[in-house]
Amino acid sequence: MALMRADLGKLLYGVLFAVGVPALLVWWAAATTRIVPLPVLPYAWGGLIVGGIGLALLLAGTIALVVYGHGLPMNPYPPPNYVARGIYRYIAHPIYVGFVMLCIGTATYFRSPSGLWLICPLVACAVAALVFGYERHDLRRRFGDTLIHKPLVSLPPDSMTSPTMWDRAAIYLLVFIPWSAAFEAVYRLGIPADAVIAHLPFEHNWPVIEWTEAVYGSVYLLVLATPLLLSTQRALRQLAVTGLIATGVVTLIYLTVPIIAPPRPFEPHTIFGHALMFERSMSHTVAAFPAFHVIWSLIAADAWTSRSRTFGAIGWTWAALITVSCVTTGMHALADIVAAVLVFAALRNAGRVWELMRRAAEGVANSWREWRIGKLRLINHGFYAALAGGGGIAISGGLGGDGREFLGQLVLVYLCGLLGAGLWAQQLEGSPKLSRPFGYYGSVIGGIGACVVVGVFSGDTMSLLALVAMAAPWIQGVGRLRCLVQGCCHGREAPEAVGIRYWQPRSRVCALADLRGLPLHPTPLYSAMVVGCRALPHHRGLSHVERPCALRRGVVSRGAADPHHLRAASISVDGGVVISRRDGVHHASESRCARIFHLTRSTGANRRSAVWSARRFRHGGRFSGVREAVCTPGGGMIARRHPTNSAPCTYRD
Repeated sequence: MALMRADLGKLLYGVLFAVGVPALLVWWAAATTRIVPLPVLPYAWGGLIVGGIGLALLLAGTIALVVYGHGLPMNPYPPPNYVARGIYRYIAHPIYVGFVMLCIGTATYFRSPSGLWLICPLVACAVAALVFGYERHDLRRRFGDTLIHKPLVSLPPDSMTSPTMWDRAAIYLLVFIPWSAAFEAVYRLGIPADAVIAHLPFEHNWPVIEWTEAVYGSVYLLVLATPLLLSTQRALRQLAVTGLIATGVVTLIYLTVPIIAPPRPFEPHTIFGHALMFERSMSHTVAAFPAFHVIWSLIAADAWTSRSRTFGAIGWTWAALITVSCVTTGMHALADIVAAVLVFAALRNAGRVWELMRRAAEGVANSWREWRIGKLRLINHGFYAALAGGGGIAISGGLGGDGREFLGQLVLVYLCGLLGAGLWAQQLEGSPKLSRPFGYYGSVIGGIGACVVVGVFSGDTMSLLALVAMAAPWIQGVGRLRCLVQGCCHGREAPEAVGIRYWQPRSRVCALADLRGLPLHPTPLYSAMVVGCRALPHHRGLSHVERPCALRRGVVSRGAADPHHLRAASISVDGGVVISRRDGVHHASESRCARIFHLTRSTGANRRSAVWSARRFRHGGRFSGVREAVCTPGGGMIARRHPTNSAPCTYRD
């Protein structure tokens, strides 16, 4: 029966992702064609080529998993063997890359604007989230870091050794092609309706110096030659990382800042003038602020410096000439140049910029404040939630025309989202006093449900969904500041240069999990009550922790541990964390809550799991002086330094 259930699960999973998901994407593209009025690529033959390559990669990856991994590409039923042969020798994720390319090729061939501009980006983002958020960690968990291979087409390692041919080729495939695709995408979108011209009044009369087109066009030679000249893998990797970050940052600026720079007119009289006119015919005024000619030339010059001082001097001189030529050819405004230099300065000092951002987030995280007005209690993180919701309604209402047609419906949708969040938190997260954060998933379900119901009566469900979705980045961005202050959403322990540290004692991180001062990932991955206890081994001298777990709704569940070896546990009396230790006693330190527990241990039939169940009851008074609690195996008392603060503790095998 177990084999039959496994085979049925594989069949259903395969049908879902091989038939169901593609069919859903096709339906989605067809249903949204009329509401995505964006241009399509005029190259149907190009769509066939891209789609054909994608299909070949997808099939090659599947065959490699079957032949070498003895399995199929199914996350719930992964192949038992790690595969580093076949197509996986060259790229790490051929199936996902192939599927995204197949989507792009299909949308291009069938001239589907929604398929190209809506479906394909979302598919690519979903694939990236799956790879970086799940599969990479799952592979390391199942096979270990030593077995994970480095494909030939991947970013070079951070090493001082000489780059290989594949290291250099990877830069062209992984950096320059994405940059070209991003630039082409912005170009195809055309000039925005609310565009602002970047040229200052005095720039219009500047002459165009035709021969400087030779310098302006040499940027392609400078950039394309750079991967071939660098002498270490570290320098090559730095070039790749900087180029990828620059592509993402500048493309976002192109899409959100409607500044254009129309080339200054002139009459060509030389071969350089005709070459300049030809180059102008290949592009238009978008994708100019900031000037990518300047950014790429500065990135290349900085990379040349790693080769030698001589190469560095040549590179910087070349980049300076290209920067000047952006103005003398009339292709860019001064504002484009200044913006490009500022972007490059931020990229070159990315570490310092990141540290400033991290410290700012850390300052917000430790800004917990409250004010009492009679029986009314105001906490500062509530203002972020109010700002997020109010701003979301304003954004959605403003995008809905004059803000009146959908305003009443939008308010109803937002109220249903708030109600869904509260119900989710109450019923599923088990918080009788809403001490836990509102449920994110409940708000999404409530909002979508309201859009559907209201849309049935108004006949415009898709417009409501679109208006709310457009405000979602603001709601999430500002609303997460509340989570940051409250300490209810954060990830596991992080490296020193990444993590957010909490010192505010009223934050959940300090009050419930007692992770004060530890660098934690500032991501909404875990609730504070089930926050990753992997941080605890480094806290307060706990030198050894086995598969820590957290208290949630009165039950602590532990897996993959022999119950005979669970001789002790560290217990947070305030409802926080329970972890296993091997020192023969149970400890709880610095509890400030008036809750203690009867603890009972029961073992599973397979003797590979143990469940700690806790029945909460309230003890009179507040343990203001509590510093230590000990519960001995075999039953006894939780004895504290204050003689009256004690309660029975039972321990059963």
